[in-house]
Amino acid sequence: MTGLTLEARDLAVAFQLRGGDVATALDGADLTVRSGEIVALVGESGSGKTTLARALVGLQPPSRGQVLVDGAPLGYRARQLKPFRRRVQMILQDPAGALNPRHTVYDSVAEGLRLHGLAHGGEVSEEQQVADALSAAGLRPPERLFLRYPHELSGGQRQRVLIAGALALKPDLLIADEPVSSLDASIRGEILALLLKLRSDFGLGILVVTHDLGLAWNIADRTAVMYLGRIVEAGPTEEVVASPQHPYTQALLSVVPEIDRLDPVVLEGEVPDPTRIPRGCRFHPRCPALASGAAFPVEDACRGVPLPVLSASEGHHSACHLVAARAGHR
Repeated sequence: MTGLTLEARDLAVAFQLRGGDVATALDGADLTVRSGEIVALVGESGSGKTTLARALVGLQPPSRGQVLVDGAPLGYRARQLKPFRRRVQMILQDPAGALNPRHTVYDSVAEGLRLHGLAHGGEVSEEQQVADALSAAGLRPPERLFLRYPHELSGGQRQRVLIAGALALKPDLLIADEPVSSLDASIRGEILALLLKLRSDFGLGILVVTHDLGLAWNIADRTAVMYLGRIVEAGPTEEVVASPQHPYTQALLSVVPEIDRLDPVVLEGEVPDPTRIPRGCRFHPRCPALASGAAFPVEDACRGVPLPVLSASEGHHSACHLVAARAGHR
């Protein structure tokens, strides 16, 4: 592993729907993930975080913007994507659905090696590579699982098999989409500890996509909070958790059980329809600060003045008219 920097620059993804409507799933997002760090991408369902993850691994070509790999634009032809996908592996959200029920554990882990021509002809046999990947994912002794099928495994074991399949290719970055959402609480901690160990042992960079800011608090170096296709707050996790600036981040933190210093905030309504994104700040229809009058005197700007794309530069940033007004009065 040589290290890698993966960047999203003003990334946008839109889908043309029947009837002529356009659903904007991602509308200008800047994000950077480097080998050796864990970044959490946090938001409610429908916020666009999985679309951003899919765009970063080349599964979803962007409508605007670029994905950069060590500073060079990602190419979307098959011969360009194949070497890239060996270096950047995605762990899908549902292990039961992601594993082929007709494949044994051995074949599931070996599949990537075979597709990339790494199974035979090298110094290490295919069997040893599969065993090493399973061991690295915490499944020991690996040989006992070779001939098992997904339905014979627990949820935690299935998740580890998915991770092993990614590790077999010796990637530089992992993108894990809700890696613990389907697991029992006791297993969640084990998988999170495994991700931390993989970063420590192999220098992996990991982007963790999650709806849970508590998870980010436990393992991430940096956190980006996403709402309706935009990153609305980003920075070092300790700063985002200790001093959340955006009202949406504050609301998400207020319902994290481990953090009881904030009064619970119940957001009204659902994430707006992506075919009808609100004018101005897209969070304003649900913003507790507007509802309480705390956004005065910038509430007109909240309802009508668009916010710029939040930079991925180092530091703690928030896309909010109210935060900007407060900073201007200091």
